[in-house]
Amino acid sequence: MQLERLVYASQPFGFESATLNAILFEARNLNAKNGVTGALICRADLYLQLLEGPAKALTATYGRILRDDRHVDVRELLREPTETRLFPDWAMLDDPARSWFWSQEEIDAGALDRASTDEILAAFARVAEGAAAEPA
Repeated sequence: MQLERLVYASQPFGFESATLNAILFEARNLNAKNGVTGALICRADLYLQLLEGPAKALTATYGRILRDDRHVDVRELLREPTETRLFPDWAMLDDPARSWFWSQEEIDAGALDRASTDEILAAFARVAEGAAAEPA
């Protein structure tokens, strides 16, 4: 089975913990059923999410995200084939921006749009390293 990795960014619509918890609950349930794993780096002004799994499942998952009114300005940042998963044991890990390396001012100035694939994946690699010690 060919695996793919997809990363997108969006702005939360009315960021609050109850909304985030609902997103995570739904994502974990659907992802577990569809063979999708990944992580969500979140803060009040931005979601940055990595999804990994079979291409068809990623397309369906991303389609649901595009239709979800809890996300605004959804932008696909990368989609590529991958041999391995960064988050094999996580239907959806959430990281409350502990690993974040761009300030809000840098995001506002376009840092995310200028970021290379390596820079984007480095953020998730740090999340994966931190998650290795946590229970899934």
